[in-house]
Amino acid sequence: MSTEVNLDKLYENSIKILSDLIGFKTISGEDNNDLINYCEKYLNDLGATSFKTYDDEKKRVNLFATIKAKKSNGVKPIILSGHTDTVPVSKSWSTDPFKATIKEDKLYGRGSCDMKGFIACTLAFAPVFSKVDLNRDIHFSFTFDEETACLGAPILIKELKKRNIQDGICIVGEPTKMKIIDAHKGCYEYTTYFEGLAGHSSMPHKGVSAVEFASKYANKLIELREELKKRAPKDSIFDPPFSTLQVGGIFGGIAHNVIADKCRVEWETRPVIKEDGVFLNQKIDEYANEVLLPEMRKVFPNSKITKEIIGEVTGFDRIDNSEACELVSSLTGDNSREVVSFGTEAGLFQEIGISTVVCGPGSIEQAHKVDEFIELNELKKCLKFLEGIKKKSTLN
Repeated sequence: MSTEVNLDKLYENSIKILSDLIGFKTISGEDNNDLINYCEKYLNDLGATSFKTYDDEKKRVNLFATIKAKKSNGVKPIILSGHTDTVPVSKSWSTDPFKATIKEDKLYGRGSCDMKGFIACTLAFAPVFSKVDLNRDIHFSFTFDEETACLGAPILIKELKKRNIQDGICIVGEPTKMKIIDAHKGCYEYTTYFEGLAGHSSMPHKGVSAVEFASKYANKLIELREELKKRAPKDSIFDPPFSTLQVGGIFGGIAHNVIADKCRVEWETRPVIKEDGVFLNQKIDEYANEVLLPEMRKVFPNSKITKEIIGEVTGFDRIDNSEACELVSSLTGDNSREVVSFGTEAGLFQEIGISTVVCGPGSIEQAHKVDEFIELNELKKCLKFLEGIKKKSTLN
């Protein structure tokens, strides 16, 4: 069987697939079934097996599909991983954000670089994987709601553990211009709700101002931010080297002269190490439950402080001897490794024992922006990379 690859034809097909994918409005939190069904049919028509995992409403879905090895030589399977959701769009686009538009050497559209470009390349290359004698399984992992605290991937990972798919190499195709990213901080997002007692502003002692207690809580977070700076590891590879904390917003109250009975604080932390996340949560919970709440309940016994976990995205740790990084290096010829400030699903795969690397086409500089685009040459580089995977995954 000929194993020659026509990269020009694959490139044309990747453009067509990417155009189709951009046409699906898969904004985080919205239904992504149509896109997933498109991908599943495409892969199943090539002989892939697949399964889906869902959110509680079955509105959003993950897909995990496999092109099986002809004969395994004990070579670890490869997972090609991408998220299907995109961030919302504003009205200031110069083109239709849900219609792929090619201008000069760029393809514009929401999700073109983050990260439907990578998914399109993997699908374009799938017919090649299906026709050669593979020595390892090639998996395709497409998730929902990565952009909102990685809500979809943990559901998929739980199913992988059940099916004992925990040994392999995962390539998370976030836009890195095909550079190796081998670490990033975690990202934990929370909303803390305060419920006090409304009243007239002229009688403050008879009410419980949720806004005031939310403000004290926010100030405590800012104090703890300074503590996090002191905990920075000496050999930290990140910039800044310490775990960060940010209060994103305080929302509450209805009028100048009404004691606010409700308020919420939205905040996030990006821990360098998990222990910082544990430390921070322990300290702020103690402050809320042992200092603020008793004071609120002196006036109104039904006062409440409730912390909601929006998402806790696991950090991605640098591993000295990483099979995933070594594989990518051997294909790209680039031995450099970098860290990034944005979060990915990489740490979730790493956590269950899968060697993981972040490497994909496009630049993070274009992600989440008006007139998002991917350079066409980046798609070509990704297809060339997948050709290298094919060569390392074919029986001799």
